Amino acid sequence: MRREKILLVTSAFLLSTISSMAIVPIRPVKAVLVNSMAVGMSGTDVHELQGRLKFLGYYHGTLSGSYSWQTYWAVRDFQYAFGLPIDGIAGPLTNTTLMKATSHYAPAKQSKPVTAPSAGSTSITSAPTNQNVTVPTSNNGISQNDINLMAHVVYGEARGQPFIGQIAVAAVIINRYHSSLFPHSIPGIIYQNGAFTSISNGQAWLGIHQQNVQAVMDAIHGFDPTHGALYYWNPATATSQWVWSQPVMLQIGNHVFAK
Repeated sequence: MRREKILLVTSAFLLSTISSMAIVPIRPVKAVLVNSMAVGMSGTDVHELQGRLKFLGYYHGTLSGSYSWQTYWAVRDFQYAFGLPIDGIAGPLTNTTLMKATSHYAPAKQSKPVTAPSAGSTSITSAPTNQNVTVPTSNNGISQNDINLMAHVVYGEARGQPFIGQIAVAAVIINRYHSSLFPHSIPGIIYQNGAFTSISNGQAWLGIHQQNVQAVMDAIHGFDPTHGALYYWNPATATSQWVWSQPVMLQIGNHVFAK
């Protein structure tokens, strides 16, 4: 009898302990490109590579999972835009850079183009805001993907700002595009480490509005209220000693601008 009581107490203790243990949910592992890839190879890594290159606008084929010559040239274009050694091989450095540049890549959630409302433009649905935003196919050598990317940055950096403040943010990107101090591509500029807070914290992907696109188009067509500024920051929140070492040219909205 004594032994049965001991067994019952022990069993109750074990059940109580197990039931009180925290259940840790299993999180899906984010895809990581770890293998070098070249023409002739195929597999899930190649499919992932093509998807990420397409996300940035460098690859325009189907996501076949086969490393075709079209994939090769897309990799070369990406390497050129991001200042990498240009060999058309998706090696460790290229893969790491691509992963960082596409940290918000999610195939199942990407917006899909719908019927163009007029010639020369495409209507793109922004998933976060559920709005239809018309983005020109290209303008002054800037691709539709680049215009769309810039508009997201303008939203993330300057939403709530006056329209001229949104143009100013877009103008800084264009000024960097024409400066020898920065990569000569819009994605290369925007995805530089620490270049834009809204890219680092994900605010750029919360939405997009037609006004953001219009601000980008105004900047592309030469409207620059910053008078050539290459940098801007919010004086109320900026903590970098380096930015405060730059001479302030002017203030627009909540941002100050400097060359």
